[in-house]
Amino acid sequence: MASGALAVIPARGGSKRIPRKNIRPMSGKPLIQWTIETALNSNVFSDVMVSTDDAEIAEIARAARASIPFLRPAELAEDSTTTGEVMAHAVEFMMNNAFVDSDVCCLYPSAIFITGDDLVRSREQLGPEDHYVMSVVEYPHPIQRALRIGSDDVLTPVDPETALLRTQDLEPRFHDAGQFYWGKARAWAHMQPVWNSVKGYRLPAGSVVDIDTEADWLLAERIHAAMRKTSNG
Repeated sequence: MASGALAVIPARGGSKRIPRKNIRPMSGKPLIQWTIETALNSNVFSDVMVSTDDAEIAEIARAARASIPFLRPAELAEDSTTTGEVMAHAVEFMMNNAFVDSDVCCLYPSAIFITGDDLVRSREQLGPEDHYVMSVVEYPHPIQRALRIGSDDVLTPVDPETALLRTQDLEPRFHDAGQFYWGKARAWAHMQPVWNSVKGYRLPAGSVVDIDTEADWLLAERIHAAMRKTSNG
């Protein structure tokens, strides 16, 4: 049984770096369809909706059994539009139309490697007083060992105090995985800053591919095909 939470998948039509990325075929299906299916199959959500300004994306999302309660206004589909603005608009719309659950997940169309279990367990981290839970992934190499290149190509450590420490003695550091964000409806609606109250849900490095370039797409395609082959035996 779905437990009442809401998934919002933001998918504007004007992707610049990879044109029409959100509906470009990946392993035989439009990219966004994989994410919609993962959300639906997780049984976490009473509604999986897509916020888009694009009629073709809306049609493909609806065919994949997502809901399209509105077409996003053009002023919320600019290059400068933030995820926070898109989420506030979607959550306010839903709250004005009988949505009563407090938990809302912003799930990106390119989050094709996350699982339903990830969505279930990350939601469980969102306590009654928390604002957000975000997906994070560990840096592949200790960031404390970062180097700076000067104008004369001379290398210097960014942090000299940790430059000579063994990597196993350095505390792991994480970055935003850019896959999904759980939040309380009130936090989304009021655009509460993420860093006021946020927990991290750790994803394994192999489940995160930031698809921004053609090279990223080809890498994601290879990984996705390999994962499907493994899961199909």
